[in-house]
Amino acid sequence: MNLYRNCLLVLALFLTASGQRVEGQDKGHAEPRCRVVPLPGHRTAFEFGGKEVLVWHYGKEYPRPFFYPLRSREGTVLTRMGHPGAPDHDHHRSVWFAHHKVAGVNFWGDEGTNLGRVRQKQWLAYEDGDSEAVMAVLLGWVDGEGRELMEQEVVAAWRPGGKSGHELELQLTFRPRGELLELQKTNFGFLAVRMAKELSGHFGKGEIRDSAGRKGENEIFAKSAAWMDYSGPTEAVPDGREGVTCFDHPANPNYPTHWHVREDGWMGAACCLVEGRILKKEEPLVLRYLLLAHAGKNGSREFDAVAQEFGGRPAFTVRKSTRPHRQFEVLRKQLPRN
Repeated sequence: MNLYRNCLLVLALFLTASGQRVEGQDKGHAEPRCRVVPLPGHRTAFEFGGKEVLVWHYGKEYPRPFFYPLRSREGTVLTRMGHPGAPDHDHHRSVWFAHHKVAGVNFWGDEGTNLGRVRQKQWLAYEDGDSEAVMAVLLGWVDGEGRELMEQEVVAAWRPGGKSGHELELQLTFRPRGELLELQKTNFGFLAVRMAKELSGHFGKGEIRDSAGRKGENEIFAKSAAWMDYSGPTEAVPDGREGVTCFDHPANPNYPTHWHVREDGWMGAACCLVEGRILKKEEPLVLRYLLLAHAGKNGSREFDAVAQEFGGRPAFTVRKSTRPHRQFEVLRKQLPRN
């Protein structure tokens, strides 16, 4: 009898311990929904629920890094590599950062004279979470003689978003390597988006529209707006729209920004379209943008709501980490209390 009781006691203790261990693993080791995953070939992927939703490409075979592909929640690829009909526009790589005239150096095109290149110097932090996955990297803007003119800190946060769609939030900080650096007047730079062919106004069924209610290249080109949308019906959403809406943040200089748009399928937030600016070492230029990869029947009301929420969202800060085994970390700044 004692042996029987002892066996029951051991079995009960085993089952209890096993249940606690499994519960602890679920709590302590469950993977966050949003993850940043480094890949071979100088790529960094953003994953949601174990599926790849966006990739950052930074290999030296390209003149500058870029994001591709940007997908909607339906899985539709919303951006493309290059122009559908112009081989001299291969510098249009999905979602990228560039500028045509930085102290006379061309960081926009791939061909020509006096070209500059943008290189990733290092990654700073990868942060996983249930509400967003965040990547922070450091880029160097180098002229044709190998001199670094400017440093760019990129914080990119992929977020599942709300009902309207997925989000790619971008915070770009530009610091001159010298005391001063001229960003000359130009239509090109800093943020650019090349849309998928089927979403182009000319090659597909897409349409450009902005926060002021204007539509089409002729009405919108070089105008200022709080947001710019490029979207149209797709195979996945034939009775609605899929596309990308780019939001300018109210804290950006010269808000709302001016836009360079084309019916052939691209849009860019042009912070130097009206006038150039001088970068100062003690006053970095910080630009914040939000790309909404939307699907469904979204319009001005939905986009205005996203714009309002984004406008009140805290900015990021990158700092030396206080956590073990991490050199840097990315945090949201705390908003001042009223």
